[in-house]
Amino acid sequence: MSEKSEKDIPVNIYRPASPFTAKCVSNDVLVRPGAVGDTRHIKIDISGGSLRYLEGQSIGVVPPGEDKNGKPNKLRLYSIASTRLGDDLDGKTLSLSVKRLEYTNPAGELVKGVCSNFLTDLKPGDDVKLTGPVGKEMLLPDDPNATVIMIATGTGIAPFRAFLWRMFKEKHEDYKFNGLAWLFFGVPTDTTVLYKPDLEWMAYKNKRNFRYDVAISREQKNAQGEKMYIQNRMAEYADELWDLMQKPTTHTYMCGLKGMEDGIAEFMVKTAAKNGADWKEFEKQMKRDGRWHVETY
Repeated sequence: MSEKSEKDIPVNIYRPASPFTAKCVSNDVLVRPGAVGDTRHIKIDISGGSLRYLEGQSIGVVPPGEDKNGKPNKLRLYSIASTRLGDDLDGKTLSLSVKRLEYTNPAGELVKGVCSNFLTDLKPGDDVKLTGPVGKEMLLPDDPNATVIMIATGTGIAPFRAFLWRMFKEKHEDYKFNGLAWLFFGVPTDTTVLYKPDLEWMAYKNKRNFRYDVAISREQKNAQGEKMYIQNRMAEYADELWDLMQKPTTHTYMCGLKGMEDGIAEFMVKTAAKNGADWKEFEKQMKRDGRWHVETY
């Protein structure tokens, strides 16, 4: 288990009844030309209040306006994409990775996600009402020699950006990561690999401590000549991953759309069986040990 004492973990400093009013600092497009969809890196100024957070936590965003019943819009939770120091290293900001939700329903009407469109439309200086932080499920272990396996799809990269920036981009007196961080990242096209230059640079600079594998479903093929999904990429390292998971210092994290869980589970069932183990039992044990962390939406 993480050795953080409960009192060190900030939770619900701001509640829905009295949210904190923060301000948008910047709103940058994350995907590259030709990508489908609109995904943003949004930096928010949280100075002037008492909001603080840890890597792996989520923040509540209360979009302005009312729902179709005339009630104030409900808050939505987003994984925080920055370390506790924020992108400017001064502890005054918090960042989010947000994809604009838009789809056509069966009646042919365009449906827009209330909160995702509010956030992706933000301009510098705009107010953002925040609650939280919340979450103890996805916290990083304090052990600097841990093995940290991260499995992400799309904006599920957010908490892992925070982990990796803390491990490899920042300098800390009290924390120097010397274990193994291994990221598996699933996206539809190369143009939708979020934070690509940073991830590639970190992998290049930290060959001993950081491994980075991407699965690009529409552009790569798996061993069967079908689409390359994240579980297919993991399958290429099945034996090594299984061995790593046996270590009591290995933590595995999964974040992204709920749909990713089935493919990963299928891969894990097969891998466990090949090693004479029952995945469901092993997964339960990992959860009991606080080494299996899942946040899907």
